[in-house]
Amino acid sequence: MIVRLLIFLCLCLCAGLSAHAHEVRPAYLELTERAPGSYEGVWKQPVLDGRRLKLDPVFPNGCTRTRDRTESNGATLVTRFELACPLNNGTLSISGLDMTLTDVFVRIDRASEEDISALLKPAAPSLDLATAKGAPVADYFIIGVEHIIFGYDHLLFVLGMVLLVLRRQILLTLTAFTIAHSITLALSALGGVSLPGAPVEVIIAMSIALLGAEVIYRARGRTTLSQRFPWAIAFGFGLIHGFGFAGALSEIGLPKGDEALALFLFNVGVEAGQIAVVLIILALGWLVTRFAAKNLDTIRTALAYTIGIIGSFWAIERLAGMITA
Repeated sequence: MIVRLLIFLCLCLCAGLSAHAHEVRPAYLELTERAPGSYEGVWKQPVLDGRRLKLDPVFPNGCTRTRDRTESNGATLVTRFELACPLNNGTLSISGLDMTLTDVFVRIDRASEEDISALLKPAAPSLDLATAKGAPVADYFIIGVEHIIFGYDHLLFVLGMVLLVLRRQILLTLTAFTIAHSITLALSALGGVSLPGAPVEVIIAMSIALLGAEVIYRARGRTTLSQRFPWAIAFGFGLIHGFGFAGALSEIGLPKGDEALALFLFNVGVEAGQIAVVLIILALGWLVTRFAAKNLDTIRTALAYTIGIIGSFWAIERLAGMITA
């Protein structure tokens, strides 16, 4: 009965989760001063499942925005424009940001004054230009944490791995996953190595569905390759997930002169979020073992079906999006 109830609930949630699986992808606003009071602007915002987020930069009174040119590469909508105003006072904000989970990284390169870098969030969608300054590289740590906490596909993958492996294997398995996605993240961000975003997202969804099936096989007493060598499976899928993490960084880029540090902080943020998630899962598992031990196998099976169904739903949805794009 518990299995059927959870499967029904996960089917009800599939559509909602799919709409928000990547809403954490940040947007990016860059303004470069070419002459006093004259800026070239670049506004990048993520396209989620073919839908444009209703976000737009709002500049201080007296600013004039002209010559907008917009192009799309499928995953990102890029608008280039020209802006006439000094940008040394007033408020710069992002309309609609408070209705999303997305952050916006703002960078203003000024010719005669200190550059400005800031991370705008749904809870704080505006920037006071008179007081803003500096380059908060540490914000990349926050983006990394949020990419895990609000990236439901990566959360489901981590949950599946914890359910699949034995307790003594968890540390080795997660370490393999960490090393793998760190490698591809660095290659993508610093070395220019990349894969098309849409196929990567399909494979990530398939990896989640596969983990759900593997957990079910374990519950039925079947021994598979992923159970004997979970670290190898985690490493392989970690390489793919690394390109998924790189997709978030590609939207905002890395700060000039601090590329290595920003990448390191982003990766540390991803790991901090992942460790926090694993600790929460283990704590919940301990509670279930202590207070509902008789239903442990049933709950494990129900979670496996839930992971498998949601992963399959995402894979089909994303594959359909590739075909119709």
